[in-house]
Amino acid sequence: MTPHFTILIAVIPGQPTYESHHWLLPETAEIIYGGLASVLVIGALIKFAGPMIKKSLGARTARIQGEIDQARSARNEAQAEAGSIRTALGDVTSERARILAEADSQAVSALAEGRARIVVEMAELEAKATVDIATASSRVGDELRAEITRLSATAIERVVATAIDDKDRQEMIESFISSVGATR
Repeated sequence: MTPHFTILIAVIPGQPTYESHHWLLPETAEIIYGGLASVLVIGALIKFAGPMIKKSLGARTARIQGEIDQARSARNEAQAEAGSIRTALGDVTSERARILAEADSQAVSALAEGRARIVVEMAELEAKATVDIATASSRVGDELRAEITRLSATAIERVVATAIDDKDRQEMIESFISSVGATR
C-alpha cells in the first residue's frame, strides 16, 4: 500500500496573493528583465567562451587529422615492411638450404672422425687386453707353480715320513747338518 500525500495550501486572510495576468506567460517586467539578462549572458558566452570553444574544436580537428596521418604513414610502413619480408622469405629459403647442406657436411666429417677415433680406441683396448691377459696368465702360472710346489712338498714329506724309517731319517739329518756345516 502506497502512502498518499495531500498538500494543503492555506490562504491566510490579510496576506496578499500573487496572481499573473495569464496562467502561462509571466509578467511583462519579468519578460523584459529576463530577456535582457539572457541576452547579456549569451553575449558574454559568445564573446568569452566562443573563442575557447572554437580553439578546442580546432585542436580536436587537428589531433584527429594527425592521428589519421599517423595511421596512414604506419600503414604505408607496414606495407613496405611486408614487401621486404616477402623478399626476405625467398632469401630465407636459399639460406635454409645452404645451412642444411653445411650441417650435412659437418655431420659426415664428424661421423668419419668419430669412426676413426673409435678404431684407434678399439686397437688400444685390444692391446691393453692382450697385455692384461698375458700378465694374468703369467701370474696364474706363477701362483699355480707355487701351489704345486707347496702341495708336492707336503706330499713328499708325508710319503718320505711313511716310507723312511727312523734310522734312515737320522742318517739324512746328520748328512744335511754336515753338508751345511761344511759350506760355512
